[in-house]
Amino acid sequence: MYQARYGPGGRTGLVLASDAVFVFAGIVVPMSPGLRITDLALFGGGGLVMLGVAASRRVAFRVDSVGVTLGGTPPRYRSGTTFVPWAEIERIVLWKQRLAYGATMRYVGVARRADAPPPAGPRKQAVARVIARALAPVSGDIVMASRAVNGWRLDEDRLAVAVGHFAPGVPIDR
Repeated sequence: MYQARYGPGGRTGLVLASDAVFVFAGIVVPMSPGLRITDLALFGGGGLVMLGVAASRRVAFRVDSVGVTLGGTPPRYRSGTTFVPWAEIERIVLWKQRLAYGATMRYVGVARRADAPPPAGPRKQAVARVIARALAPVSGDIVMASRAVNGWRLDEDRLAVAVGHFAPGVPIDR
């Protein structure tokens, strides 16, 4: 089994450090009360949410004998968690979304077989298609069955070993 959990490290540490700098500046730098409240609410509140995500240690991604679990993102973890059985999986897809200033966000997703039941209702499918056309180099179905590698670490070698063990016929597209 391969399993990754939300936790500290990587971008999470960077976000928490930058939030701390902005909170510190919001406390010591002279500014209007409105700007101070906005600074503390956005960066203090955002930092607390990110700290809660890291401390939760919930499953972000799992590959096991029965399929792939795409963990939800806190605070809607339970409703956002998706399980896809191996019988519905055509391939695992590793992809990147381009962000501002040349940065990228890594994603891991599941391409489902054509005969698999739809991953969501028509409204969510339509939204995913629009998002995919505008922001992602993959289809809307893959966007819906993907998770950002954010707040957790993806070990591609361990992923490949687990997929090869549990579903040797399922390729990993990079």
